Amino acid sequence: MFQEIFKHTKFATGLSAGLWLTACVSIDLETGFLSNEDINRQILDQTEEAFPELDPLYISDEIKRLVDDNLNSRSSDRVKVNKLQEHLYDEEYLHIQYSDVRTHTAMEAFQTREGNCLSVMNLYIAMARYAGVDAEFQTVNVQPSWDRRGSLLVLSQHINATGRLSVNSYYVVDFTPEIALQKLTSRSITDQEARALYFNNLGAEALIAERIDDALVYFKNALFLNPTLSIAWNNIGTTYKHQGNTAFAEYSYQMAFNTDNTNATSINNLAKFYRGTGNARLAREYEIAIQRFNNLNPYYHYAQGAVAMRNRDYESARKSFRRALLLKEVEPDFHIGLARAHVALGNTREAEKLRDSAEKLLAENQQIYQPSDQKVRIINNDSILRNSSPGISILLN
Repeated sequence: MFQEIFKHTKFATGLSAGLWLTACVSIDLETGFLSNEDINRQILDQTEEAFPELDPLYISDEIKRLVDDNLNSRSSDRVKVNKLQEHLYDEEYLHIQYSDVRTHTAMEAFQTREGNCLSVMNLYIAMARYAGVDAEFQTVNVQPSWDRRGSLLVLSQHINATGRLSVNSYYVVDFTPEIALQKLTSRSITDQEARALYFNNLGAEALIAERIDDALVYFKNALFLNPTLSIAWNNIGTTYKHQGNTAFAEYSYQMAFNTDNTNATSINNLAKFYRGTGNARLAREYEIAIQRFNNLNPYYHYAQGAVAMRNRDYESARKSFRRALLLKEVEPDFHIGLARAHVALGNTREAEKLRDSAEKLLAENQQIYQPSDQKVRIINNDSILRNSSPGISILLN
């Protein structure tokens, strides 16, 4: 996972305009933002990496021996991938467990036998490459996981690993307690981009722990590695806000949106920023832009439907799930959600039709990676996976 941070905001029904899932739709907002070279230079003030000695992909001789002793170098890559899965997750081997407490290097994940998805992918990719298997990081759009940490809301999104097995097939290795609404999207990223995400995570964890100076150093290093990393711009904005540096906070939030015009987190933070500084006109303009974005986002409506179901407001749930389905018909979970609402309303015949349509979609799209005990999935090259952009974010009060 990787994280984006918000200051805590009031959630009227468990959700508000504060919950978004990145979609292909951009946010319709003309900010009039102009880059300020002086502020930009002060934020991006590094001339070299701050942590050259820290390699998230480093593995020790002990780990290399583990690979050598258990993987036959003459085996096919497919066999090696499955063997690596066994050694990472099975009880008789490392038995790695999911933990979102902090982001680990490959070595730390090995030593602690735990980690979040980025931590464990560091370990998997390092081991796979040592074994001669093609392996790279891949970001995936899923339903975001929100966690309230004090005055902050932390939005965690997803990363896994992929690699080529042959001209016609590749694999996906995943590690997560649950994947929901994968949105049929993925994007391979470079090691340097993954390294930037690693420091972004360290910064988010430092900010949550109120180690503001450390957070600033980590976010700056993330931006040194990837100056267009929108989530790091957003998060450093929240860090400057904590320091009382409103000029740099506003600039950083604007940069976050300028580098990714689907980053609703940054627009939400700007809306709250302008409310806090008394600029009601700008705040309202940004709030309206977010609402327009949400209205076009099927995953937003699905999330609203899920909340309505928990509140036993089944008619509202039906309307929200139906709106999600009208915006995106190929998402099986939307059919299933709407079926559940119809069951609750006593419309069993309509629910059965929707379940049938969900099963048909799943059958027609065997390549969609679904959560299961098997963390490895082999996919042929006519996969329906598509490019997209994910992130970890922080929200303002």
